[in-house]
Amino acid sequence: MSSADLYGELRPRAFAIAYQILGSVSEAEDVVQEAFLRIHQSLERDEHIASPRAYIATLVTRLAIDQLRSARVRRERYVGEWLPEPLVTDPSPADHAETADSLSLAFLVLLETLSPRQRAAFLLREVFDYPYAEVAEIIGTDIDSTRHLVAKARAHVQERRPRYYASARQREELAQRFFAAAEQGDLRALEALLAQDVVLHGDGGGKVPALARSVNGRERVARHLLAAMSVVAEHGGVRIRIAEVNGLPGAMVFDSQDRLFGVLGLDVADGEIQAIHSIVNPDKLRHLDSVSDLGAQIRAGRRRRNQLSRDPR
Repeated sequence: MSSADLYGELRPRAFAIAYQILGSVSEAEDVVQEAFLRIHQSLERDEHIASPRAYIATLVTRLAIDQLRSARVRRERYVGEWLPEPLVTDPSPADHAETADSLSLAFLVLLETLSPRQRAAFLLREVFDYPYAEVAEIIGTDIDSTRHLVAKARAHVQERRPRYYASARQREELAQRFFAAAEQGDLRALEALLAQDVVLHGDGGGKVPALARSVNGRERVARHLLAAMSVVAEHGGVRIRIAEVNGLPGAMVFDSQDRLFGVLGLDVADGEIQAIHSIVNPDKLRHLDSVSDLGAQIRAGRRRRNQLSRDPR
């Protein structure tokens, strides 16, 4: 089989592993490209590869672990709350909530609390269903150590893991009502869709105005969302397109020039929205579309108003 054939067959699983370990589309793409470059070079040297599938999984996992270790240092200095780079697809009613749960933004944020090796072992075993022996070989340890890594990670995740199971139809209907209420500025309708203890997370990365920390509570979250909609309306407004964000309902938000301003992901359970993840850091959106400068415009406008308030002349 040629390198091109291998790439077409093995890339989806390779990217899935890299992305769930890293929580970054751009970093996962880099890891996948490096892994396939190495397998291509091995084939060019006529080296025998007994199982390309196992070989690429090993390369991708080890490269991703190394990448995550260096990324952790950068994330410790990150401005504001760090959220993963979103994966956006058109809504797919055939998707199962259980699959979406392992890809959700909330789950990927939780995985950040694991060590890189724990995270890799847990994902390979619990999400990708590799046998313990194969996981041990991939991460370069023995089976007993692998079982210990997975067990410790599983206990940690199960204790903290939010579960937002709902049917695809329920998720989509709630998302449509939520975004309609947000666009219409309907505070009561918005509050009615939110859980009492709903939490709003925001990631601007210090590049554009965003939440410094998460916002909790139905009234505070609803008012914050409508205030944000009011601000962007002053700069030409936005268009919301419902999409699937990391396997769950969400939307892409475009400015008046049809450039991407942000991505919103919703976590749904019991007929209510339990959590909202808002990603407006332009560096985390470039893989999806051309990126808006609306955030920079809002920041500049705030700076001008602050200057005028200090010097009213």
